[in-house]
Amino acid sequence: MTKSTEQWYASWFDTPFYHILYKDRDYTEAQAFMDNLTNYLNIPEHGKILDLACGKGRHSIYLNTLGYNVTGVDLSEQSINHAKQYENESLKFDVHDMTKPYPDTFDAVFNLFTSFGYFEDDICNLKTIAAIKEELNAFGFGVIDFMNVNYVMDNLIPEDVKTVDGIDFHQKRSLEDGYIVKDIRFNVDDQEYQFQERVKALTLEDFKNLFEKAGVHLLDIFGDYKLHKYHKDKSERLIMIFK
Repeated sequence: MTKSTEQWYASWFDTPFYHILYKDRDYTEAQAFMDNLTNYLNIPEHGKILDLACGKGRHSIYLNTLGYNVTGVDLSEQSINHAKQYENESLKFDVHDMTKPYPDTFDAVFNLFTSFGYFEDDICNLKTIAAIKEELNAFGFGVIDFMNVNYVMDNLIPEDVKTVDGIDFHQKRSLEDGYIVKDIRFNVDDQEYQFQERVKALTLEDFKNLFEKAGVHLLDIFGDYKLHKYHKDKSERLIMIFK
């Protein structure tokens, strides 16, 4: 029997296997990125940050240790339930659809680690940026940390096997109908699972069009977590600052 999903992000992110597959993410790099980003934005002491699509809250938790008042939101109930164990007076987590404005305003709204472009309907991408605009206070900044599609396509590995905790994750990657697609197949306890990740292959120009339609202004662009200058073909990331 094969288990799969159509609305991939709603159920794949809610499985324990998603977190197993990606458990080797570089936390040191992520924390350095948060240091660099908050320093660059000059977020005020005890400032309010919304971590949009926060997953299990790794960025939120670290930002809170820096002294910020952080709210982490995600569509995944399982991820939020896990993150809630870390809540305190200045750190909270909530289940929330990022296409809708959260009922508060912030000094910064962070959308990190390519947590954008999941939707089949392009209008949802526009709604998300419009929601971020509403979530910013008068002095607030929005940040979207996305993959650099040009770099990803030039370095795409069509197929590989990644073994984590005794599970062989068979991964196939391709570009289909404007989406970068990853098919993931694995077997656990004689049960076969199959999931697919689909992320819209949005370029800088695509984002500029979305920003214009949403009425937000692009202020700066970086190409990696050290906030080096963005290069269209060489940069691994596309990090956009806007308001």
